Amino acid sequence: MQRAAQRAPHSPRAKRLNRVLVGAAAVPVLFLAAACSSDSGSDSGSGAKASASADASASASPSASPTVPAAKYAELPEACKVLSGKTVDDLVPGGAKSAKKGASSDASARATCSWNGLDNNGVKGSQYRWLNVSLLRFASDTSRGTGEEQARTYFRQQVQDAQAETGAKGTKTQPVSGTGDEATLVRYELKKKEGVFKQQTVVARTANVVVTLDYNGAGLAGDKSPDADDLVKSAEKAAKDVVAAVAKANGEGGGSSTGSASPSASKSSGASSSPSSSAARAGASKGADDASPSAAKSASVSASKSAADS
Repeated sequence: MQRAAQRAPHSPRAKRLNRVLVGAAAVPVLFLAAACSSDSGSDSGSGAKASASADASASASPSASPTVPAAKYAELPEACKVLSGKTVDDLVPGGAKSAKKGASSDASARATCSWNGLDNNGVKGSQYRWLNVSLLRFASDTSRGTGEEQARTYFRQQVQDAQAETGAKGTKTQPVSGTGDEATLVRYELKKKEGVFKQQTVVARTANVVVTLDYNGAGLAGDKSPDADDLVKSAEKAAKDVVAAVAKANGEGGGSSTGSASPSASKSSGASSSPSSSAARAGASKGADDASPSAAKSASVSASKSAADS
């Protein structure tokens, strides 16, 4: 009985001791769980930071530069040599010796040449002819587009300008076959004090090059006006020769271009700046105004001289 009485007072203390020991054992477990939770949060934060850094780096990286296909033609032929001497003489009386090369800051992008001549028939008057060839090459450019797209736009602009010539009478427009990728002829008459000038303008596009050929004629000092249909045939044939010269200048054998071939590398990445139509196309008015007064004067003097001699 005494041992039982002695154990009884100690029983509550033993229970409390057990609870203390259990609580003490639970503390390291809680610390361990907290540590794991803390480490997990740290790892998650690092991952988020790394992801954000990668996203920022990606957005800061420059996007790939846009590119456009290289233009087909990188060169232009010499404008005053696109037609043979015989062809020029057939179109312009004694014209081969009258070739006048236009000024150009870049002959590979823009070139022009003109010829004029007078066939003096004495008291019967004279036949005057004027021929001008203009070539414009467009290079591909990321801001302006491909050379071919720019050439298409300029081609349409040239045709519209020819159709809108001031003072033109009886304007007619017709397609020209077998000349480059597309070609159009615009024909009309211009009445001047020296006579009636019959104008033919052929605008042709071959890939990224636009060819504009102006050809006009007039009968001066009493001579009859030339046949417009004959002038049209001559202008169309000459335009085909010029297109062939463009291909030949770029190593293509010289046949008339009727489609796009594999592109050659363009000489420059930027497009040649498009000049205004008035600067690029020597119109019929210029041919009539600049050359015909002297031609008419020469024809009149020759006619007077012939009449006096007879």
